[in-house]
Amino acid sequence: MIEIELGMEDVARTRFAISPLWEVVASVRVLKGVDEHGLHRTWADRVRQRLAAAGLDPSPLFDLVPTRTHSARTGRIPGFVCPPPTTPLPSLDMELATVRATPPALLHTTAEVPPARMAALHADPAAELGRLADTIEAYWELALAPYWSRILTLLEGDIRYRAGRLVEGGAQHLFADLDPQVTWVGGTLQVAHRAACGARRPAGRGLLLVPSAFVWPRVFSVFTEPWLPSLRYPPRAVGTLWDARPATVSAALAGVLGRSRATLLTELSAPASTTGLARRTGLTPGGVSQHLTALRTAGLVSAHRAGREVLYARTRAGEIVVEAAGAGSPPTATPV
Repeated sequence: MIEIELGMEDVARTRFAISPLWEVVASVRVLKGVDEHGLHRTWADRVRQRLAAAGLDPSPLFDLVPTRTHSARTGRIPGFVCPPPTTPLPSLDMELATVRATPPALLHTTAEVPPARMAALHADPAAELGRLADTIEAYWELALAPYWSRILTLLEGDIRYRAGRLVEGGAQHLFADLDPQVTWVGGTLQVAHRAACGARRPAGRGLLLVPSAFVWPRVFSVFTEPWLPSLRYPPRAVGTLWDARPATVSAALAGVLGRSRATLLTELSAPASTTGLARRTGLTPGGVSQHLTALRTAGLVSAHRAGREVLYARTRAGEIVVEAAGAGSPPTATPV
């Protein structure tokens, strides 16, 4: 059990953030087998195929993400791999700039990282940190970029809900249903932990709350200097993230975009290839390609290379348009 002792200044400085870099690290744990309940199995099966097809060597990243959790030592993720964000919604590029600029003094860990990997980091920090950041970028494009709009919608929805809880009843109301492993007792947050225990004192720096799609059923904490005290917790409704639901094309959306483009935008509740979209919609591959080009030009669709294929996905603007028109299902369909 970890006991986080929050003073008045810490409560006043409690805030939320979303971290693309942390989602990378947490998703790597899933790919390495830490998903005993199979919550992300559909996503993981597809992504493993894409990583293999692309020929990506993920070892600079994967070596630094331990999965053993029977002790605080072996299960700890090195802080320099995913430092807590300093802004509410940083881009991945912003977070990777922090990784690339990590001072050599912070390149240490008590986790079970291959000795050769740590030796290389100490021998040439700039080169190895650059290699790590490049690997994260390549992994992101294959594994998370096509799904980011959907994940971001889930995370932002959780933050809006919890902001409302804070307004309604203060910090006690906010933490009351944050997670079953977190309880608020007289100004102290108690966080159940498999191995770590003892008091943690943010000492006036506040507490950063980071919802994360890939951490369930665990809560991760950061209380090591110089990083911001943080809790990474599962958002509400994370169990529906990959649910398959039928999509319905809105007549209003079709009236604005045309039936074919409205159909494609609605179908892109999950990333898909041109061939896959043609098969599902009955449109010709050439027609699908032309319509996707128009949707990309309008900023409603993005393209991501995954091995030999290109996957298309709705952008945040595309999500907003579909939601405003009442079209389709929530961004929770099965990956394609």
